[in-house]
Amino acid sequence: MAQYVYEFAEGSRDMADLLGGKGANLAEMTRMGLPVPPGFTVSTEACRAFLSTGAEPDGLADEIATRLSALERSAGRRLGQPDDPLLLSVRSGARFSMPGMMETILDIGLSDDSVRGLAKASGSERFAWDSYRRLVQMFGSTVMGVDPALFEAALARLKESLQCTDDLQLEAPDFARLVETYKNLITGETGEDFPQDPTKQLHRSIRAVFESWNGQRARLYRRREHIPDTLGTAVNVQRMVFGNLGRDSGSGVAFTRDPATGRRCPYGDYLPNAQGEDVVAGIRNTVPLADLERIDPTSYTQLSDHLRTLETHYLDLCDIEFTIERGTLWMLQTRVGKRTAEAAFAIAAELADEGLITQDEALARVSGDDAARLMFPRFDTAAVGDPLAHGIPASPGAAVGAAVFDCAEAVRRAAAGEKVVLVRQETTPDDLPGMVAAQAVLTSRGGKTSHAAVVARGMGKVCVCGAEDLVMDPAGRRCTTVGGITIEEGMVISVDGSTGTVYAGAAPLVDSVVMRYFETGERSDGLVDAVARALDRADGVRRLGVRANADTPEDAARARRFGAEGIGLCRTEHMFLGDRRKLVEAMILAHTDADRVRALDALLPLQRKDFVGILEAMDGLPVTIRLLDPPLHEFLPDRTDLSVRIAAAEARGNPPSAHDAELLEAVNRMHEENPMLGLRGVRLGLVAPGLTAMQARALAEAMVERKRAGGDPRAEIMVPLIDTVEELRLVREEVEETLAAVSEASGMAVHCPVGTMIELPRAALTAGRIAQEAEFFSFGTNDLTQTTWGFSRDDVEAAFFSAYLDKGIFKVSPFETIDPEGVGRLVRIAVAEGRAARPDLKIGVCGEHGGDPASVHFFHAAGLDYVSCSPFRVPVARLEAGRAALTATETSDSR
Repeated sequence: MAQYVYEFAEGSRDMADLLGGKGANLAEMTRMGLPVPPGFTVSTEACRAFLSTGAEPDGLADEIATRLSALERSAGRRLGQPDDPLLLSVRSGARFSMPGMMETILDIGLSDDSVRGLAKASGSERFAWDSYRRLVQMFGSTVMGVDPALFEAALARLKESLQCTDDLQLEAPDFARLVETYKNLITGETGEDFPQDPTKQLHRSIRAVFESWNGQRARLYRRREHIPDTLGTAVNVQRMVFGNLGRDSGSGVAFTRDPATGRRCPYGDYLPNAQGEDVVAGIRNTVPLADLERIDPTSYTQLSDHLRTLETHYLDLCDIEFTIERGTLWMLQTRVGKRTAEAAFAIAAELADEGLITQDEALARVSGDDAARLMFPRFDTAAVGDPLAHGIPASPGAAVGAAVFDCAEAVRRAAAGEKVVLVRQETTPDDLPGMVAAQAVLTSRGGKTSHAAVVARGMGKVCVCGAEDLVMDPAGRRCTTVGGITIEEGMVISVDGSTGTVYAGAAPLVDSVVMRYFETGERSDGLVDAVARALDRADGVRRLGVRANADTPEDAARARRFGAEGIGLCRTEHMFLGDRRKLVEAMILAHTDADRVRALDALLPLQRKDFVGILEAMDGLPVTIRLLDPPLHEFLPDRTDLSVRIAAAEARGNPPSAHDAELLEAVNRMHEENPMLGLRGVRLGLVAPGLTAMQARALAEAMVERKRAGGDPRAEIMVPLIDTVEELRLVREEVEETLAAVSEASGMAVHCPVGTMIELPRAALTAGRIAQEAEFFSFGTNDLTQTTWGFSRDDVEAAFFSAYLDKGIFKVSPFETIDPEGVGRLVRIAVAEGRAARPDLKIGVCGEHGGDPASVHFFHAAGLDYVSCSPFRVPVARLEAGRAALTATETSDSR
């Protein structure tokens, strides 16, 4: 028969899956000889069995009875006996910490009879009746389903009648009266009395903790934290110890180090004459842990010794809950403590310096998300008021500026030295100059992979998207919040891209010393040194290369400073914006081959100059140039704007501009209902004569120029949106003919590997054939996710992703972290079939997933050669690539 219940002495910290985190750590402290109130743990297996059937598994009640008898013998008291009763606590304890999400019931064993015995044994009637009212209140709400607000209201009425404001002002008769009120409340609400049988109290409490695993708040928390629903919770039954027995008692929370900075010092809170729930609830002001040395020096010394013992044993920051009962210290809980990103790096580095952990273990203790948090300025949250609006945190950081509502105004104000925030309903490629000029971008539509989000991340700009609280009025150059506050143009606002929050006024900023390190190389700061050491170690062990997505020489240079080993994606469409749009218009409107050639010839030197700058910034490293990808109509004026302009001219009796009429005809001719699945990518190159050859020539001539200047250009040409091998073959032939012509004309050999983006399901499923014509693959996971799921990423995130996350359909957005079962399976198929056809095939990823920590681990396991991400995510990818290599090694060693 399965064992469901374990005494603390039977377990260890390695049994967290079975005993939950709290139970495993209570067992570990017991084994270490620390003063832990005795008890036992009902396992997660028992919870899962109960949840699957709705009944306790066979044998559980007998096991609980056996463990309870042993506990009673060791205590010399029985549960709920009339004189000096043994009292118990029942607490949840899942595998992963879920603070406050499940139930706790204290003081089990009290009844109308035993409360008097407790009063006599403790010498305090007030303490006994206070403990009883806590039990009735907890049991009534948690186990019997009474609305907790009803108990709070009854307590408030009592205090009001006694003209007191604090629970500490209530005396024993007041609490006795409150107990009767609570019991009557339970009977009236449920039709049954509060149980006087302590054994029934215990079993019903255990069952209530099991049921709380599927409570609304617990399920919501698990979805947000990506904790599986199938784990279940353990239940810890423990002898009660009391911190509310007088001045020589109290409860507190302690950390072995400061969880904000990682500094070794006394850190925590203590509350004299209080139970632990009073500390957590915040109903009284605590004192700093250091004050305990003055209040109770003996207990403080013991606690300090226990803290050192636990940190040395766990080799990490530990979070401890403790109670002092009449001068006796009890350890109620320990766990590896939560810490800030700054503390994570500092603690890992210090433990490694002390020889307590290895450099590899130090690397495993930090994460790419930690690094990202340290790279961006932050707001001093203590100094900001209520937010104006909330949106999707699309690009982290904090920025302050005057709100502006169009691109031109952003550029104008920025040129005059003013810091601005570009506020738009959504952004388009036309907004790029304004985005460059702005400190931050705020949109009322879009999600984490919308145009605003992707471009902002690439530039390291703060961005909040999908702020539906804002009603835009572009014509009035303002927007209005749901609360009725109007943001006029010029009003200063603060945008937090890490939380998706917008504030009025200029919130004070805290600079990032880590970002300064990447920009200057200065390594004097202790935190900077810890981050740099972790990255150095990651670089030493990682297999995955890390490149950057960069479209300008400035982005390329920044990416190199951040440790990029090349460019995995250079989007050439960004080179056709601004003043160059007129040249693209001329190419689109060309009526003859000669007109089209003239337009392409005008674009050629400009494109060549762009490539020279990028190749120079990345000299000696690979630079993957993607041929033009978006549909051509994106380079033409808006269809509606053109129509309105022409109609307005006609209304005034003036003939419309011939150029406008020609543009409108072209826009109508090229209009597509779904342009992202229309004439774009390779299809555009095949039907727009000369476009591919012009781009290939510009790149080849740029390579010649760099070689003549003594450089080492290493360019690659990537063909987007391939569906069939025939498409790639035709483009490759055109590219190679162009490269050969430039080589012959210049007298210098020019070679560019030609590869493709795998961003359509068909391409992934026919990768073996495509690899016959491709020298490399790069997964465009943004479009691969769109086309696999059938999602339009600019629309669906704001439309229903939040509902999907709440309902548990998604654990995380598939645009944020790679979907391993669907999109990930296509990646694995393409890798396997591509390498089978061409063993030396180089494979990378250049979608937004390349900078996502969880996705980096997937790409390592899938066998890719490199990931590519925005410059500001390069350190994140470097760190996670190293951690992925360590994880893979550990997995291999364990087999």
